[in-house]
Amino acid sequence: MLFERPEAGRQALILHVELRGQANPELNEFAELARSAEIDVVGKIPARRDQPHPRTFVGSGKVSEVAAMLNAAKADLLLVNHELSAGQQRNLEGELQCRVITRTELILTIFADRARSHEGQLQVELAQLNHAQTRLVRGWTHLDRQKGGIGLRGAGEKQIELDQRMLSDRVKATQKKLAAVSKRRHQNRRGRSRRGTPTIALVGYTNAGKSTLFNRLTSSDVYAEDQLFATLDPTMRQVSVPGVRDAVLTDTVGFVSLLPHALVEAFKATLEEVVYADLLLHVVDVADPSWEEHMFQVREVLQEIGVSGAAELVVFNKIDKLGTAAMPAIDLVASQCGTEGKHSPASPPTKICGAYPVSAIEGSGINELVEGIGAALGVASPHEVFLNSGDGKTRAWLYRSGAVLDEQTTEDGNLHLTLMADDALLAQLQKSKDVRLHRYNRDPKLSPTIN
Repeated sequence: MLFERPEAGRQALILHVELRGQANPELNEFAELARSAEIDVVGKIPARRDQPHPRTFVGSGKVSEVAAMLNAAKADLLLVNHELSAGQQRNLEGELQCRVITRTELILTIFADRARSHEGQLQVELAQLNHAQTRLVRGWTHLDRQKGGIGLRGAGEKQIELDQRMLSDRVKATQKKLAAVSKRRHQNRRGRSRRGTPTIALVGYTNAGKSTLFNRLTSSDVYAEDQLFATLDPTMRQVSVPGVRDAVLTDTVGFVSLLPHALVEAFKATLEEVVYADLLLHVVDVADPSWEEHMFQVREVLQEIGVSGAAELVVFNKIDKLGTAAMPAIDLVASQCGTEGKHSPASPPTKICGAYPVSAIEGSGINELVEGIGAALGVASPHEVFLNSGDGKTRAWLYRSGAVLDEQTTEDGNLHLTLMADDALLAQLQKSKDVRLHRYNRDPKLSPTIN
């Protein structure tokens, strides 16, 4: 331990401070973060200020009120829905005689509990180390003492300098390990690019249903729960999109309002999969009253990590939680998504290619979404192919490519396949003299011959 602090318990009060003229985190979201950390919130204390108090963030009167409520509720933990300087945090803990946890520390606690993969644990460790470095600056007075002796610099070295050096060495070592992870991801992306394998990344606000949609699209069973930051470790699976061979879907960590910069920096190795993706699926929880604001906040993070010009499909998830009366409004928003207006920033970091209302948990709207994914990835319009009955090699190749939508046998025993194929696949088919290829039309009399 770098400093002595009161023991933390599980009975907590939330101190929610709104600073006038500034962006403030949401109270309900912070309470959900506490629930995700398995903390029992026994009360909430609101406060408003023009600016933070330099010593305790809130004034002495509010500190006395918090102390009385802590005593009455027998709570042993104070959660502050904001960032505190190291000095403010130390002073509050000294006056209240209980552990004080900031918004960033609460998120880091959840991340540390959820990370399972080696990469995820490295990223959390880096975020914790970066945060710990800020706590050593003018924060803990007991570290401000000098040591002298053989092997130490000059006449003596302050304890805080020793701790800073120790943290700096650990940060460098962790960054080196993450650089190796980033290099390996870059090599994997380059290999997929050579094979022409498109990458689709799920992005969105935390608890929007990304992992449930991931499981629905890939027939997987990754962890998906109704809690914030249920997914922390990056997961990649092959997804079947008609006409697209070997597409890869990536599930990523969810975003929250005012996402701490240290977390964005630490998770860059994972978030690179978003930056270099061929298509983003922006999952929005339309059952959340704040879903429009969440869309803006996700796009702000996308801009921060360097996303520019990527294709985006907006997925309005959890329509099963809406009444039928709300669906026309969602359909209207979907039709307007991408135009300059209240549902899209004037200069979005992505190119919005469409919007799809779905229920990932029930499966409604998924087929339409898959067709939209194919269209956004450049899949051509449906085509029909006639193969000789003995051409099993071409038939098997078309099925491996995931292009076959339907198959029928004609009266003369040949094969009639309906395809959803991209230009590259169509070009290969056109090279075969034994294959008859037509652009698909529901009225066969109107289907022009291509080959």
